[in-house]
Amino acid sequence: QVHLVESGGGLVQAGGSLRLSCAASGTIFSIKAMGWYRQTPGKQRELVATITSSGTPNYSDSVKGRFTISRDNGKNTVNLQMNSLKPEDTAVYYCNFYPFRDYWGQGTQVTVSS
Repeated sequence: QVHLVESGGGLVQAGGSLRLSCAASGTIFSIKAMGWYRQTPGKQRELVATITSSGTPNYSDSVKGRFTISRDNGKNTVNLQMNSLKPEDTAVYYCNFYPFRDYWGQGTQVTVSS
């Protein structure tokens, strides 16, 4: 059974930084493309960043240049370094495969105050 556990969220002022982590278990993590997604109330879940099994990243236009996705296949983790945070980055952040599958974890709340 696949488990994805996100951590690292919190409250930060605009311009600040946070680092999110996702621990995966129950899957052959190293061969899977992974993604970070976010969701705010009343809106659809948004794809933020992806990373291939070999480590090639891709970003949505809204976070490009501010966020960095990385992975450690030895530890089965995928991370999201978020810099220059803006209030519009406030959301619950989830990791999942890319394309996503029905394995959503609890997510981690990121709140950016202005």
